[in-house]
Parts: sequence; structure tokens; C-alpha cells
Amino acid sequence: MTFQRARTEEQREIRRRAILDTASAMLDEMPVAAVTLNELSRRVGLAKPNVLRYFESREAVLLDLLDRFLQEWLTELAGELAAGTDEDLPMAERATAVAQILSRSLSGRVVLCDLFGAQGSVLEHNVSVEVVARYKRASLERLTTMTALIQKYLPELGENATLFSLQTMVMAGALSAYSTPPPSLQAAYQAEPDLARFHLELKDYLELALTATLLGVLPRR
Repeated sequence: MTFQRARTEEQREIRRRAILDTASAMLDEMPVAAVTLNELSRRVGLAKPNVLRYFESREAVLLDLLDRFLQEWLTELAGELAAGTDEDLPMAERATAVAQILSRSLSGRVVLCDLFGAQGSVLEHNVSVEVVARYKRASLERLTTMTALIQKYLPELGENATLFSLQTMVMAGALSAYSTPPPSLQAAYQAEPDLARFHLELKDYLELALTATLLGVLPRR
């Protein structure tokens, strides 16, 4: 991919999208930690200083992608909840159904979970106040969207729906790291299967955690 110098806002936006699309393709091949600005620049066909004209750092690129992927997930989640949750079921059964749908949906989005896991410790560092504030404003909008979805099927949660939505994203990021062991640990599991007794797939981890959280905060009747 090669570019002429961007002279109009439309051309600059095309350049930004190309950088984001290239970074997205890289995340299909490697974890967040392996994505470098040098490799991104090489793949997009721009010198590193030119990439930095559009994004001030690698982390700024990944924050934009995190917001993009989060929006896409929430759009799909709305349909998944509508198709898989009977609003007439008793509260505990609805909670179990919601936890199952969330865990299945998130476990199918490995890159999103990886980005969730890196958000606080990596992505929100090495960015300006302007960039992180813009991301946080967008993030609060996504949280409001998810809260409304959860409240639709579990109105009993009330204000706790916001905290549960936030916890869901945090748990998805934290648990994804445990469900994808590095090669050395995989080899250890193969050599001594008993070491893997507590190793679970991400979907199973999330379903247990989300079900326990929901049933713990819902009012008892």
C-alpha cells in the first residue's frame, strides 16, 4: 500500500482508516503486546513519522480500535440478547441466560477481550490528555448502551446494571489472559496434565463468573 500526500480532510480520513484497518489485521495475527509502531508503519506503507501525524502513538491507534470493536460487539449483543432471552422467565433463569449469552459472545471476540485486558495497564498510557479524554467520553457512551441492554432483560438490577456491565468488560479482559496460556505453559500442561486441572476455556470462565455475579447482586424474593 502506498499513498500520496494527504491534502484534504477526506484524504486524511482515508489515511486514518487505512492505519486502523491495518492494525486490526495485525491483531488477527498477534496479541496486542506484539503490535509495534514500526511494523504497523511498514505494513501500511508509511514512514513512522507519517503514521504519527494521524495517531500520536501505538496506544492511540489501539484505543481507537477498542472503541470500534466495542461498538460492533454491542450492536451484535443486542440481537443475541433479543434472540436468546425470554423476558417472561423468572428472574434467576433470565440471569442465567444473560450470563450464558455474554460469555458466549465475548469468548468469540478474542481481540476485543485482549484489548480490554490491556486497556488500563497499557493502552491508556503514552497518550495525551486529549486522546484519553476523548476515549473515555466514548467509553462512557458504550457503557450507557450496554447498561440499557442489561436493564431491558434484568430490570431488577436497577443501578447495579452499570457496575455489572463494567465488571463484565473487566472480567473478559482479565480472564482471557488465563484462558490462553503461553507456549511454555501449554507444554507443561501436556507433560503433566494434572497441572491443568483449573484451566478453563474463556467461555467457561466467564459464564461461571458472570452467573455468580448476577445471582449475587440480584434481589432475593
